[in-house]
Amino acid sequence: MKLQVAMDVLTTEDALALAGKVAPHVDIIELGTPLIKAEGLRAITAIKGAHPDKIVFADLKTMDAGELEADIAFKAGADLVTVLGTAGDSTIAGAVKAGKAHGKGIVVDLIGVKDKVTRAREVTALGAEFVEMHAGLDEQAEDGFTFQTLLTDGETAKVAFSVAGGVNASTIAAVQKAGASVAVAGGAIYGAADPAAAAAALRAAIV
Repeated sequence: MKLQVAMDVLTTEDALALAGKVAPHVDIIELGTPLIKAEGLRAITAIKGAHPDKIVFADLKTMDAGELEADIAFKAGADLVTVLGTAGDSTIAGAVKAGKAHGKGIVVDLIGVKDKVTRAREVTALGAEFVEMHAGLDEQAEDGFTFQTLLTDGETAKVAFSVAGGVNASTIAAVQKAGASVAVAGGAIYGAADPAAAAAALRAAIV
């Protein structure tokens, strides 16, 4: 299982500083949507330039113009780009087309999707590299939601998946046991007093 850090910072400088601390312990460096909106494609280029050996994940959360948006992100240095699972099939297929042209991949983020299992199977058939079992803060607050819901959906779908939204030292073992390809940690790393030590601890928990 790979470890992905989600960098929810707002400047390229802060992203470079955080990435520099945690890169030795992670496989994938994710540029969060707010960072890309604030700083643009230069943030992607800067992170890839500083860490060419890492997988750079651009969390665009594309909803339309899939081929175009994926193409510009890949040209900027991204290795993986997200499209929302609520987007139309043609948008996802277009993004996958751009990914194939660049030899890179599309991740479909299932945030806001009610039936994550069915949609996970559909978008995998469209060519997604993997899906992200992801619950936003509002979804996490809904009655009946538990972190286990994401793990169960991933196990049930039987496709390659990542888990985001609640991954930390106490849950990462369960994420791996569920069969996730990638564990995505955000606040558990960047919110820690020592992000490098937090990332190292998560890495050590992966067997």
